[in-house]
Amino acid sequence: MNTIKKQLESACDILAYHSSSPRLDAEVLLAFVLGKNRSYLRAWDDKALEVESVERFSQLIKKRRAGVPIAYLTGHREFWSRDFKVSSAVLIPRPETELLIELCLERFSLDKKYTVLDLGTGSGIIAITLAVERPLIEMTAMDKSIEALAIAKENAIRHDCEHIKFVLSDWLSVLSAETKFDFILSNPPYIAQEDVHLSQGDVRFEPLSALVAQDNGLHDIKKIATDAKKHLCVGGQLWFEHGYNQAQDTQYILKSLAYKDVKTYHDLSGQARVTMGWLGSCET
Repeated sequence: MNTIKKQLESACDILAYHSSSPRLDAEVLLAFVLGKNRSYLRAWDDKALEVESVERFSQLIKKRRAGVPIAYLTGHREFWSRDFKVSSAVLIPRPETELLIELCLERFSLDKKYTVLDLGTGSGIIAITLAVERPLIEMTAMDKSIEALAIAKENAIRHDCEHIKFVLSDWLSVLSAETKFDFILSNPPYIAQEDVHLSQGDVRFEPLSALVAQDNGLHDIKKIATDAKKHLCVGGQLWFEHGYNQAQDTQYILKSLAYKDVKTYHDLSGQARVTMGWLGSCET
C-alpha cells in the first residue's frame, strides 16, 4: 500500500468528488513531498515510500480535500514560465494577469528606460516579470501588507531582481508630490462584497483584502485612478486588471477623470480584462 502507485490511487479516490483534477493534484503533491518531478512518479511507480513521506502526503491530501489550494500547500505557483513563492498572505497568480504583462511589454522598448509602479504587488509577479523582461525599467512595487512584501522580496531575489524598490504603502499614500512615473499598473481588489464566487474554489482561502472592494468592486479602482493623476508624467499611462464585467465602469471612471485614449483589452477567452488611459499633462 506504500508504493507510489498505490498512494496515488488512494489519493485519487479521496479527491474524486472534491477536485476537478484529482490525479494531477495527487501527483503534484506527492512529487512535492518527495522532492521529485511528476515524471519520476510514473517511472518509479512501484517504489516503496517511507512512512514519513506517506504521512506527510496523507496530511496534504486531507487539506486538499478540504479545498486548500495546491499553491498554498506547496508554497509555489508558476507564472510566465517562472516559479514564484506564494503563501496565504498573497493572491495565487492567475493566467489572466498575463494579458497585462503582454500589453505592457509591447510598449516597453528594450533600449529605453521607464519608471514603472506596480500597485498592490502581492507576490510580485507583475513587477518581477516586467523587470526581468525589460532590464532597464526602474521598477517600484508597493503593497500595504508587510507579509506580502516579504514574499515579493523573496521572489525578487529568486529571479535576480533585487534592484526593484519595494515600498510599504496603502496605495499611493506615502509618495511625495514630486514622485512621477511613466506607467502605473495595478491588479487591485475588484470583487464585490456580495459576489457568490467568494464562497467557491480557491478564493475561499485567499486574503479578502486583496480580493474585495466596496462600491460594487470599484472603490479601489476609483481611488487609484484619482490619486495616480498626481504621479503620472506627461503622457504617462495607467493600467488596470479588472473583472470581466467591469470594463464599462472602469472606462467611465478614467474618462470622468480626464484620462485620454481609454481602451479595454480582452483575454484569450474573449473577456474584458484590462483597461488603460493616459494623461496628457502632469497634474499636481
